[in-house]
Amino acid sequence: MPAGPFRLDLYQFLQNHAAAIVEDSGRRAADLAIPEDWEGRFGLSASNSSHPGPLRRAVIDAIAAGSRDLVPLVRVGDAIRRVVKSVYGDEYDAAVVNSAEAGLWVSYETLIAPSLVGRGDPSRVKAVVPYERHIEHHASYGRPVPGFYKDLFADRGATAGELGLLGRRQENVDVALVKLPGARYDVHGIKSYPAPLLLEVDAEAAALALGAAADRHAAELGGFVSLAYDTPGFGYGTRFADGTAVLHRRIGELAARFGVPYIADNAWGVPFLGTDIRRIGADVMLFSLDKVAGGPSAGLIVGREGPMVNIRRALGIHGERFGTVSSHGKGSHVAVDPGKEALHGTLAALRTLRDAPETILAPIEQTHAIVLDEFERARGRLWDGIAIAASANLGGVEINYQRTWAPASRGDRPWGIPIFTHEDRIARSNLFNQALARAGVLPNLSDDANILITPGAGTLDGEGRLIEDRMRLAVRAVFHTLILLQDWTERAARETGQDRG
Repeated sequence: MPAGPFRLDLYQFLQNHAAAIVEDSGRRAADLAIPEDWEGRFGLSASNSSHPGPLRRAVIDAIAAGSRDLVPLVRVGDAIRRVVKSVYGDEYDAAVVNSAEAGLWVSYETLIAPSLVGRGDPSRVKAVVPYERHIEHHASYGRPVPGFYKDLFADRGATAGELGLLGRRQENVDVALVKLPGARYDVHGIKSYPAPLLLEVDAEAAALALGAAADRHAAELGGFVSLAYDTPGFGYGTRFADGTAVLHRRIGELAARFGVPYIADNAWGVPFLGTDIRRIGADVMLFSLDKVAGGPSAGLIVGREGPMVNIRRALGIHGERFGTVSSHGKGSHVAVDPGKEALHGTLAALRTLRDAPETILAPIEQTHAIVLDEFERARGRLWDGIAIAASANLGGVEINYQRTWAPASRGDRPWGIPIFTHEDRIARSNLFNQALARAGVLPNLSDDANILITPGAGTLDGEGRLIEDRMRLAVRAVFHTLILLQDWTERAARETGQDRG
């Protein structure tokens, strides 16, 4: 029988020594030589809507000019539509809302939830969703099935607040979650929750599993929903020759076969430069403009013209009763209206993405080069199993350390680098984040052994150029923090072994 030590022992040790680990990070930060006036003012990514980075000067100027201009909002909205159509074609349309989350809400209500109008009992539908990362967003708009997922979002904020147990859930929608072949869902972290570890996802087998779920729920099938991210750490590393993720395209094909919509949540994505809605066969794709797209706090919905009619009508921006092609009235979802300034800022950001993509792509390429260089500097001290991937869609670089737990990487070690979950981030028990912050660097998403680094958190100047010395220090701090966690993991192995002895 296994004698241990067990993962339980590691995370209990880390919990018991959490304060000491964070203070150790503070002592080691002297090696980084971060200037005092930088501490807490730069970091890994401005890709969090609760802590967005500064806007580029061109976007600020557009917002300021637009706020002074007396122009109907429909004119700004139609200019945004024309920019989107100039990239994707006239068969695609767009709408702006106040957040990507609002885009998910209106998309679920208008494209997936069944009608409540008419005689008889209301019907229910099921959306099929891969069990992937960040499902507290795109998979929380219905009751999770099978039943053992019923508490999956309990500590993720999707059901929190005054609405309590209801949260975002539609009254007549269920979400059928499907585990992805090749992925692991081992329990990790101080909060002890399943961590979706997705580097080894078998894309074709995953498509078959999603198809089997759709067959099982065919009579109630209302649609497919997935992330549109394109990196290995999110399970989308297997690609066709044109760069399209295999699993994305397969989901699009499944949606077409069953005649239901495919909603692709690309909140972290960059419009026009990343995952292409046309190539994956999605009906709707959602973006958060204030993450890595360089825009204001707003959400962008791009989709095929047909589905977008439903969405635009619900938002009150599609054809009032007197028959105009577009309008700006009051629809059922007027509460997610983005406002005048966000519309002008979104228009400016989208024009930059279309007309000057190199200004967005150059900092991504420079960040990738810095990450590779700093990784080489730290390689002799880091355990095997670190994977690095750059992504124009995610606007930066992904560092994944899932494979430090693989037997081939561990050797005689019982554990890899500790993995902290989304629940740890919410509970402030993610020691990677806490240690990095103690060193003076703002953390961001580092859930499930996956660390994302994108320019913007104090690492871009007003023109959008990378401030290389700041980014280099932020990246160096990441590897220092991983080494810190390695050292404490080795101590945990020694001390838990002594306790057992």
